[in-house]
Amino acid sequence: MEHPTKALPSHKEMIRAFMASDASYDGIFFTAVRTTGIFCQPSCAARKPLPENVEFFGSVKTALFAGYRACKRCTPLEPVGHPPEWVARVLARVDNAPDGRVTAADLRTLGVDPNRARRWFLANYGLTFVAYCRGRRLSTAFATIKEGSTIDDAVFDSGYESHSGFREAFALAFGTPPGRSAEVSPVLIAWIESPLGPLLAGASARGVCLLEFTDRRMLEAQLETIRRRFQCALVPGENEHTVRLRAELAEYFAGERRLFEVPLDYPGTDFQVRVWRELLAIPYGETRSYEALAAAIDVPRAVRAVGRANGMNRISILIPCHRVIGKDGTPVGYGGGLWRKRWLLDHERGGTIGLL
Repeated sequence: MEHPTKALPSHKEMIRAFMASDASYDGIFFTAVRTTGIFCQPSCAARKPLPENVEFFGSVKTALFAGYRACKRCTPLEPVGHPPEWVARVLARVDNAPDGRVTAADLRTLGVDPNRARRWFLANYGLTFVAYCRGRRLSTAFATIKEGSTIDDAVFDSGYESHSGFREAFALAFGTPPGRSAEVSPVLIAWIESPLGPLLAGASARGVCLLEFTDRRMLEAQLETIRRRFQCALVPGENEHTVRLRAELAEYFAGERRLFEVPLDYPGTDFQVRVWRELLAIPYGETRSYEALAAAIDVPRAVRAVGRANGMNRISILIPCHRVIGKDGTPVGYGGGLWRKRWLLDHERGGTIGLL
């Protein structure tokens, strides 16, 4: 049985990968064994069950909700904090391709199934592999124009064969012709590794506007909200804000940083922004209840609305919605998963820095 939490490989391919202990699928899906009540990473080296006794899940959360326990041998609760090895090869090929094009034949030469690449990039970047490559080319062209180069230079540098093809692709991505590119600014998205699993980061010219765990169910909706709020395209790339974010997150997870200083950009409704600003005021190592949060912004009866705004926060960890807990002091309601919320709270309280 396959669960529709995200697009999974075919049942046949998941059976093959699990029986072969294929580590390249770790983090893409999880295998649960009905006869033992345990779920594993695809690479688990434990004795393999009969195929008819397994079912597949797209996340740790759905496996746990289905009543399965984590395998102690392959520790699936310890997320894959970096891309599979084949992803690094593919990204290097994209970066080094003179025209930014990587075809299905190129992927097969690298030993990568094009369908696998499509699924992985869609699950972790919110873009198919083809869209990722196109976005990478266009972001390069956008930067070339922003730096004062001619459109001819941008067309040549980004590998387009004609001005018309370039202009059409540019206008579709950025909502404006390349000649008016000074008027637009895309949101650049990048992958960031963490001890709690991969994060998708986004940054506008003003600051960080997105930081979500890639397995969050609301990720697609959050990406659409950013497109709508910022009225611009989301394209692969980095700017000074994502570079700084990467460094500050590394210091935070190492226990060396308590206050983030990278600029943030979080447009929303007036009410949402009030809630998010109050979240930013909760000190490191402390927590607030939803009731206390509502009282702090002078809407003591709007506890549910505060909870919804808390859940709509698009910049996890930095805007610390994980510091809001239930009235009885227990962690509740975290889009990234309660196990991550508990880890973050324990980390900030000086507890053991490790995974469940």
